[in-house]
Amino acid sequence: MIRLFVGLGLPEGLGERLTGLRGQIPGARWVPRENLHITLRFIGEVDEEAAADLDAALMRVDAPPFELVLRDVGHFESRGRVRSLWAGVERDPALEHLQARIETACQRAGMAPEGRKFHPHVTLARCRDTRTARIADFLADHGGFGVPAFPVDAFALYSSALGRGGAVYTREVEYPLGRT
Repeated sequence: MIRLFVGLGLPEGLGERLTGLRGQIPGARWVPRENLHITLRFIGEVDEEAAADLDAALMRVDAPPFELVLRDVGHFESRGRVRSLWAGVERDPALEHLQARIETACQRAGMAPEGRKFHPHVTLARCRDTRTARIADFLADHGGFGVPAFPVDAFALYSSALGRGGAVYTREVEYPLGRT
């Protein structure tokens, strides 16, 4: 079995900007720079045959290259507790089109439909027992965060191996945009 997701990698300089947002927040586990990405579709654990079917379906996804802008920071909560901190992705019709094409490809490959609404973001940290005041300070300190547009010319299928030091993401296959 292999644990997979479809995502967008980030340019090197952008990863450095994002790691610069890190602060002293007890209970926050910051995502390593090499793991920063935008998830387009979480797949989960699949066998090799399903992974091959997914790869074949994703090879048929085509969309034009586009640019994205990261803007603002925020958090996700679950049961009244902050679970993660993120950098937001500005709404973009080209990104939404690509994500919809990927979702269709996943379903054609036999994956169940995604139950959650697409909320593009870059996870910066996962939080556990983090004090609300520290989160509020982080959000206030970085509320004006933004970066200039960066090019998106491919998406990728990643594997995720869970280990003692956290997840290790490996780019398994890259799918260029604008092939037709």
